[in-house]
Amino acid sequence: MSKKSILFVCLGNICRSPSAEAVMKAKLKEYSLEHNYFIDSAGVTGYHAGDSADARMQTHALKRGYDLTSISRPVEAGEDYERFDYIIGMDAQNMSDLEAMASSAEDLAKLSRMTDYCTEFTHDSVPDPYYGGAAGFELVLDLLEDACDGLISKLEDE
Repeated sequence: MSKKSILFVCLGNICRSPSAEAVMKAKLKEYSLEHNYFIDSAGVTGYHAGDSADARMQTHALKRGYDLTSISRPVEAGEDYERFDYIIGMDAQNMSDLEAMASSAEDLAKLSRMTDYCTEFTHDSVPDPYYGGAAGFELVLDLLEDACDGLISKLEDE
């Protein structure tokens, strides 16, 4: 069985997508499924390329046991669309940017929004917490935990 590959994408790859990567990896490990998946994250922009995750996001994630170890990088349109089975954006703008980077119907078929997998929350996006306070970072983690559980359930049912 080949590994399923998932790329989580937000604007700068310093808050939401590295958190999604860490939450997904932790949940896969919890369910003993980590060997079946390759997980990564990227940003639609390269503003923060080479940077660690936002310190505030790291602090909130660590309180829940998630270690944000990824280093920011931009989406590489051709390579990432070829390498990943699923490319998951955090909000409508991320989705629009990802759609614009797609070069085929096959690429477009790989795209989905993170909140599509939520089973408890009804948000239509994972909001960017960068300019907000602590509650925004906590909401991001709440949404990601819910969505990652839903995503794992969907993938394991395929």
